[in-house]
Amino acid sequence: MSTASTTASPRGDAGNPTKGRWGLVVAALLLQLSLGAVYAWSVFSSALQKASAFKLTKPEATLPFEVAIGMIFIGTYLGGRIQDRRGPRTVAIAGGVIYGIGVIVASFARDGDHLALLVIGYGVLAGFGLGLAYIVPIAMLQKWFPDRRGLITGLAVGGFGFGAVVTAPIAQALIKNNPDVPTSAFLPLGIAYLIAAVIGAFFFRNPPEGYTVPGYTPATSGNVVDSGQDYTQGEALKTWQWYTLAAILTLAVLAGIAFISQAAASFADISGYTAAAAAAAVGFLGLFNGAGRIFWAAISGRLGRMRTFIAILAIEGVCILLIPHAHNAVLFFILAALVYLCYGGAFGTMPATAGDFFGVKHAGGIYGLMLIGWSLGGVVGPLIAAKLIGTDKDYTTAYTVIGIIALVAIVLPVITRIPRTRKDASEGALGTKTATR
Repeated sequence: MSTASTTASPRGDAGNPTKGRWGLVVAALLLQLSLGAVYAWSVFSSALQKASAFKLTKPEATLPFEVAIGMIFIGTYLGGRIQDRRGPRTVAIAGGVIYGIGVIVASFARDGDHLALLVIGYGVLAGFGLGLAYIVPIAMLQKWFPDRRGLITGLAVGGFGFGAVVTAPIAQALIKNNPDVPTSAFLPLGIAYLIAAVIGAFFFRNPPEGYTVPGYTPATSGNVVDSGQDYTQGEALKTWQWYTLAAILTLAVLAGIAFISQAAASFADISGYTAAAAAAAVGFLGLFNGAGRIFWAAISGRLGRMRTFIAILAIEGVCILLIPHAHNAVLFFILAALVYLCYGGAFGTMPATAGDFFGVKHAGGIYGLMLIGWSLGGVVGPLIAAKLIGTDKDYTTAYTVIGIIALVAIVLPVITRIPRTRKDASEGALGTKTATR
C-alpha cells in the first residue's frame, strides 16, 4: 500500500492543492517544541551536580544527555524508513509517546544511586522517541513545499530549537521547589511533552500521489540546484557526497553541542553569571538555536548551501575560540548566541541540502540515516568538553580544541558538489548513468 493511500488528502478544492499545507507547519512546530526541550539539559546538569541527593560529577551529569543524543540516530533511522512506507502520523505519535514516557521514567531517579534509571529514562527511551518523531515533519513538509525547501526545513526544525526557550525557565522554577531532587521536575514536564507531541502529530499527513505546486519548476542552475531525481537510500549511500554531507553535519554538531552541553556552567564560571541568570540565558539562547534554523535555511536559498555551511562553521569556530577569554558578560552572551545561531543553522540547512542532492521521495530514510552525525557529534562533543574542562575548569584548552575542529571542517563544504549522475536502480547492478542537468 502506498504512503498516499494511508494518509489523508490535503483539505481544500482540487484547484488549489496547496491549501492547508501551512496548518501542517503549525502542527510540526508543536511537536518540535516538546522535543527540543532536550536542549535545556544544562539546567539539569548543573542542578544534579549541586543537589545533595545526587552530587554527580560533571561527566556523570552529562551522561544522560549524551545517551539521549546517541539514541536519536537509531530513532531517526527507523522513523525515517517507516514513515517513507507507512506515512507520518503513526510514527510521529509513537515517537512522542515514547519520548514523554522516557522523561516520566527519569523522574523516578531520586538520588545518585539511580543514575542508571536516569540514563535509561531520559537517555535511552526519551532519546529514541525523540529521534523517531523528529525526522517525520522534516521529510513530510519537504514533500508539501518543494518550492520553499530551504525555508520550510528551517521552520520544520525551528520549533525544536525554540523548545529550550520554554523549558529552561520552567525547569528552573520546578527544580527550585525541590532542589535536593531536581529530577522531580521531569514528571510534569514529561506529561506536558507527551500531550503536546501527540496533539501535533495527530494532524500529520503526506500529500496525495501526483501532488504538485502550481507554477513551480525545479531549478537547474544558480546557487541552489535540484538534482532532478529521487535517489533511494541505497543509491544515495553509493555517492561520496552523502558521506561528506554527513561529515559536515557531524562536525558542525560536535562543535556547537560541546558548548551547549556546558553552557550554564560556562556562563557562571567564565563571566560570573549567577545560577538563575545562567539558566535564564540558556533558555533565551534557545531563541537563537531556533532562529538559526530558519535564518540560515532561508538564506541558503540565496547564498547557496555549501557557502552557507562555510559561513556556519567559520563563525562557530571563531566564537568558540573566543568564548573562554570573554569575561565581559555582554560579550560572552553575544558569542554564545552566535554559536547557538550557527548550531541551529546546520540542522535547518542540511535537510534542504539532502533534498537538493537526492530528492525528497525517500527523504525520511536518506536524511534519517544522515542524522548519525547528530548522534556522533552529540556524544563526542560533550565528552571532549567534559574531559578537557575537568574539575579544574580548563575552558581555554577545551574550547580551543573544539574551535579548531570547526575551522578545519570548512574544507568539506568547499569540496562538496551536487551529484551530476545517478545509477538507475531499475536497470540493475549494471545500470546506466543519466545526467541530471
